[in-house]
Amino acid sequence: MKKVLSLILAIAAIFSALSLLASCSQKKKTIMIYATSEDFRIENAQKMLNEKFPEYKIVVQYKSTGELAAKLANEGTKTDCDIVMELENTFMKSVGDTVAKLDGLPGVDFDQYLPELVPESHRYVPFVRTSGAVVINKKLLAEKGLAIPTSYDDLIKPEYKGIISMSNPKSSGTGYSFYLSMVNTRGQEKAIEYFDGLAKNLSGAGYTASGSGPIKALKLGEAAIGLCMTWQGVDEITAGADYDIVYFDEGAPYNVYSSAIISGKETDKDIQKVFEYILSDVTPKDKELYAPEQIYKSKTYTKKNFPENIKYADMTGLDDVKLKEKLLDAWKY
Repeated sequence: MKKVLSLILAIAAIFSALSLLASCSQKKKTIMIYATSEDFRIENAQKMLNEKFPEYKIVVQYKSTGELAAKLANEGTKTDCDIVMELENTFMKSVGDTVAKLDGLPGVDFDQYLPELVPESHRYVPFVRTSGAVVINKKLLAEKGLAIPTSYDDLIKPEYKGIISMSNPKSSGTGYSFYLSMVNTRGQEKAIEYFDGLAKNLSGAGYTASGSGPIKALKLGEAAIGLCMTWQGVDEITAGADYDIVYFDEGAPYNVYSSAIISGKETDKDIQKVFEYILSDVTPKDKELYAPEQIYKSKTYTKKNFPENIKYADMTGLDDVKLKEKLLDAWKY
């Protein structure tokens, strides 16, 4: 009886060892992707990548713009990140050769994008363009007996005191896009003078820390006019808000966000496959569902209530790191 029991235990031990070995051999390769996208856009990318690549463990993780830029600057190529799915171009440029040259990689074709969005370095690929707009809470403005503004100069008139919201360029890419656009049309000195005037008309504690601050102020009734991202106004209108989206003569300021691979990882065939799919499928789907503003030469997208044929502002120097540092040093708020 003891011999039979010993044999059973030995067989069980063998099967257990084989099972453990099989489990180890089936461990999936992890591919780490960081993005500054909104949670619903990250969720869509994660779902698409999971369905396309069940053989990998793909993690798409949110990082704020400042957090991700600092991580790449501090860690360089030793970072745990494999792919950056979305980061503002200014910061992409600032990390230099931490991100790889992409020429010749599968699926990378810079010629398909609008030339003004393609970096000279070819180290990152356009992912999304997001414009800013002046979003009007019409009901609140009407209650105050005020007309819809038709120019930036209207916004610094005393009758609009306390009902405008704008994000701080030091902490918000949206705020910086409005700032840079004004610098390009009026010059740095006049632009700073303008925002000093605007500060007197801001609601609450002044310039908001987050780019989502102005749209939140509109929703809460704390402001009637918000310098927001276009898509934020569109989403509120689609949800039933009685808002107007206004662009002044200078055009819509905008930011460009791009995708990249960390240097040294661009030769990894698995990472290449995932990056190629981000370019070929995830990026177009993101345009179709959320952010339709044009990045391709020959492909356009539409979305309910989203303005078409947007006239863009002069954004010269958008990816100039030194210019941004200079302008933010001069910003006093």
